[in-house]
Amino acid sequence: MEESRRRNRLALDLGRTVYDVTTTTTEIDEVIAYIHQHIYDPLPLSRLASHVSYSPYHFTRLFKERMGISPMYYVSSLRLQKAKDLLLQTNLSVRDISLEIGQQSLGTFTTRFTERVGMTPAQFRNTAHDASKHLQLLEQLRDWTTLEYCKPRHTTVRGTISSEHPFSGVVLIGLFPKPIPEGFPLHGTLLGTLGDFEFPNVEPGIYYLMATTISWGTGAIDMLLPQSTLRTRSRDAVVVSPGAEVPHLNVSLHPPKLDDPPILISLPVLMNHFLSRVQKREEYRV
Repeated sequence: MEESRRRNRLALDLGRTVYDVTTTTTEIDEVIAYIHQHIYDPLPLSRLASHVSYSPYHFTRLFKERMGISPMYYVSSLRLQKAKDLLLQTNLSVRDISLEIGQQSLGTFTTRFTERVGMTPAQFRNTAHDASKHLQLLEQLRDWTTLEYCKPRHTTVRGTISSEHPFSGVVLIGLFPKPIPEGFPLHGTLLGTLGDFEFPNVEPGIYYLMATTISWGTGAIDMLLPQSTLRTRSRDAVVVSPGAEVPHLNVSLHPPKLDDPPILISLPVLMNHFLSRVQKREEYRV
């Protein structure tokens, strides 16, 4: 392992990119595990890079190639996930939780949490009852079609989603601006079954497909802290160009993997948003 790292550093010094992809993947996995183990400790970029004997610049490039986001953004995402857990599993105040994850400013913590989870920390802490109610309403829903209120002016992105494991429940799927499920998707929907999906009227841009599941009967805490749900994400960006057709997307749900980013967006918020759209559709039909 050390000899492989020495060769990688030598190749970098010579201005070449000769390295063993398998070894690099293993080292990034090692750093991800290290981050999980030390998430409450200070984790500057220099510490993470030195853990696998790379320069900060070279380590950041390799990490982004693998994960799609920078090491520091990944660390902040995991810490927000820990904050969600602390909000639901402890009686710590919001201020104490912000300090626990290394965020000194309560205002900054609240702003970042709200942007990436979809609600304030206090609101998130009080959504357990609503989460169960939303899932019950979805299970009773029979018509999962959505209604477009205007003629599409842009591209329709279509695909098919399957699963490696048997599944019965709801699939939450969306196109996000970053390769991590945080904030509201730019385009999103819910599916009552595996199979085909589509996003109409997608403006030109670069998107990342993310999906996860909620099985019927899932408890509120597991919905709010989706750490074991089936999921999938597109490794490559979905590029939508004016007038060009987007290739059909085929994705498969799988159990959580080490390098899957945390699901920060509150799933009950997405379910409620979808139910509101269904209600508006019914009002439109009447």
